[in-house]
Amino acid sequence: MVTLTIGNQKVKIDAGELVSYSVEGHEYIHQKGNPGWRNADTEMFPIIGPTSEANFRVHTPKGNAVQDQHGLLRELPYVLEDSSEEHAVFQKKYKADSKVGNSKFPKKSTEKELFWPYNFQFEKRFELKDDHLEITFNISGDEGMPFMLGYHPAFLLQTENPIIGANNQVITLEEILAVGSRALYVPDCSEITLKDEKGLAIKTEGFGQFMLWTEVTNMVCIEPISFYPYAVEQDQLDKGFEYLKAIPREFRVYLIPNG
Repeated sequence: MVTLTIGNQKVKIDAGELVSYSVEGHEYIHQKGNPGWRNADTEMFPIIGPTSEANFRVHTPKGNAVQDQHGLLRELPYVLEDSSEEHAVFQKKYKADSKVGNSKFPKKSTEKELFWPYNFQFEKRFELKDDHLEITFNISGDEGMPFMLGYHPAFLLQTENPIIGANNQVITLEEILAVGSRALYVPDCSEITLKDEKGLAIKTEGFGQFMLWTEVTNMVCIEPISFYPYAVEQDQLDKGFEYLKAIPREFRVYLIPNG
C-alpha cells in the first residue's frame, strides 16, 4: 500500500489501484467490499466495451486479437516505479502476442487466454497537489498501434439524491440506473461535477467524453473514455480506435474537491 499526503488530503493506492482519496476525513472513493463493484478503480485498454457478440475478436491492422470486455490491461500487474510523499508512478509492460490469462474464464467467458499483436508500455502516475489529485496515463508502444482508453473510478455516495452535472445539464442517479449495463453516454464533455454530501469535480484532458454506470445507490462510476463502445456493433469496435505515434500519448484526470 502506498500512501500520499498533503495537508488535509490523503490518498491510498493498492498495487496501482486508487482505493482511497479523503479530504478532511471525507472519503470520495467507493470502498472495496461494499455493494456495487469489487474494485475501486481500473483502466479499460486497449479496448473499451464487451466483445462476446464478436466471439471475443477485435479487428486490428495486424489481424484479429482476442480480447474480453474492456481489454487485457487489467489482467496485468502494476509495478511500482517511483514514489514519494506526494506522488507514485506505476507501470505495466506488454510484449506483442504474449498470452495473458483471462480472469473471466470459465464463468463469464469462453476464452481462457487473451492477446494483443502490439508491444506497449502503460504508465499510471498519481500526484497529490495542494488542492486536488492528478492522475496521468502515459501510453507508448509500437507506432501505429490501435487503442482506446477508458478510466473507470468508482465514487462513494453518501446521500439519497446525488446530482451529477455535465454540459450544463443535470443527471440523476435514477437516469443512470435506468440505462443499466450499457452505461449512460455523455458526449463532448471534459468535466463532470458530482454533488453529494461533499462536492467533487472530475476534469479531464485527452478523453473528450464520459460514460456513467452503477447498479446500486451507494456508488457511481464516472468514467472518462476516448470512445463510447455501444455506438457500434461489437464486431466493429475497430471504428473507435486511435493510433499511437512516435511520441507517447498522455491523458489526464483531475479530482478536485469543492466542498
